[in-house]
Amino acid sequence: MTTNSPQLPLRRGEVIPALHEAKAQAFLTTALPNVRYLTNFTGSNGALLLTEDRALLFTDPRYATQAPQESDCEVKVAKGPLLKEVAKWIKRLQLKSLAFEQNRISFEDYGQLKEHAKNLRLKPLNGLVETLRAVKSEAEIAAIRNSVQLNSTALEQSLRRFKPSMTEIDLAAEIDYRMRRLGAEGPAFETIVASGKRSALPHARPTEARIQTDELLLIDMGAIVAGYASDMTRAHAVGKLDTKRQRMYRAVLESQLAALEAIKPGVTCANVDRVARDVLRGFGLDKLFVHSTGHGLGLEIHERPRVGRKDKTKLVTGMVITVEPGVYEEGFGGVRIEDTVVVTASGCEVLTPTKKELLTL
Repeated sequence: MTTNSPQLPLRRGEVIPALHEAKAQAFLTTALPNVRYLTNFTGSNGALLLTEDRALLFTDPRYATQAPQESDCEVKVAKGPLLKEVAKWIKRLQLKSLAFEQNRISFEDYGQLKEHAKNLRLKPLNGLVETLRAVKSEAEIAAIRNSVQLNSTALEQSLRRFKPSMTEIDLAAEIDYRMRRLGAEGPAFETIVASGKRSALPHARPTEARIQTDELLLIDMGAIVAGYASDMTRAHAVGKLDTKRQRMYRAVLESQLAALEAIKPGVTCANVDRVARDVLRGFGLDKLFVHSTGHGLGLEIHERPRVGRKDKTKLVTGMVITVEPGVYEEGFGGVRIEDTVVVTASGCEVLTPTKKELLTL
């Protein structure tokens, strides 16, 4: 399974029309996922200043060798704060206006930018690069596919070592270890392992609690492979489940399958969410579904679009999203079933290979 970083689309040219619309001469991003998307630079400190004819990548001396190897931009190595160096180049280029990411820049960085680049008109933009990132290239989809495959293999290997006497932390650590052994850069988020009543906590953190028999076990996990995230949730039976828990599982499974069936280009995210909720309503469980049906993922675990009640975004071929309805009853337990899927011309392809039939451990 390859872990080499894919060549990103480098859609810098697609940023320029937005600059014209904003009447700005340049665009600045300091958000590392967006810097990586536009430059291929993978370091932990970077900023990109983009004009119609130049792309300047700023970083620090730790990446003086790495940055030119990864990126085709003009690399500027700053020995002090990056924004101070950016401001110097703003003056050298005689820029009078600059578009920046209002959803990404901190108040402190905004203040530094105003301080170091006086007489500069700052033009806020919201989600410009994130909108580009929502539609994945073939190379990105291949990277996500590798991440998904590794993630599922890590779960399979971990469950071979499962014992009911394990603690939630033990199993979470085993999962993270298997990811690393298989070549992941690490987990995409803190691995969720929740047993029994704690499975009713959608984002439960693993504890020293021992995994109980005749109860539900919820596992939500994702890997980072070549910079790209995967995301999967499965609920398992530890021992024998009662009728109510089995019915809860069946309801969520039918909800998830219906939502998958609804996905196709032109359908809104809100419609996919509605389909999932309608199925749960038929079971009388819709009020126990407390989060959105899914989200985009890629260089970050949560990206555009949001597959929720109010998101009118229309799905487009090449979008990669999760589909993860769930129901959670406090003091009883919860079930969530989640796959990573890519929108295709005729519907969607489920990338997650792990089976969804209720598995008894």
